[in-house]
Amino acid sequence: MTIFEGDGMLYTEVFLYLQVLDLLTTLIGFKLGLAEASPFIRALLRFGPVAALILAKVMALVLAGACVTLHKPRLIRWVSYWFAGLIAWNLCTILTSGHCH
Repeated sequence: MTIFEGDGMLYTEVFLYLQVLDLLTTLIGFKLGLAEASPFIRALLRFGPVAALILAKVMALVLAGACVTLHKPRLIRWVSYWFAGLIAWNLCTILTSGHCH
């Protein structure tokens, strides 16, 4: 069985959707003037917010590709939980920023 059969494909799809949601919620946060919490992303911000996020997402996709190649869907699942938490954090930060009424 390959990662593209069964739950492995589902985890990969969820991971990809979460990457898009993280990118969008982070960009919204930047637009509202909110700060980035991740030291890694803050270091990349010298290239500009959009470039920094795209670079980070490309790196995430490369690592996910390595998980697919190494048949590690469980790792993609756990990382997806992490990104779901980050998106929840982004949304809470956006909603409590004072810009949303």
